[in-house]
Amino acid sequence: MGELPEKFPEYSIMFRTILNQIKSLEKLKQDADDIAKNEIESKIQQYKTELEKIKKMFPEKFFESDYS
Repeated sequence: MGELPEKFPEYSIMFRTILNQIKSLEKLKQDADDIAKNEIESKIQQYKTELEKIKKMFPEKFFESDYS
């Protein structure tokens, strides 16, 4: 396994919190109207961008089980 970032626990918690927020927004999006769906999708994409930034700080496949 590769090197963990200096602030490993904080980034790990942040990753899981953002992932949970994405899942929550995806459920909310199912019942939303078209305008709200676009706004929710925009937020989801922003969160996914943040997840990718965090994921790149960790060894490959570190969060693999979280994506299931």
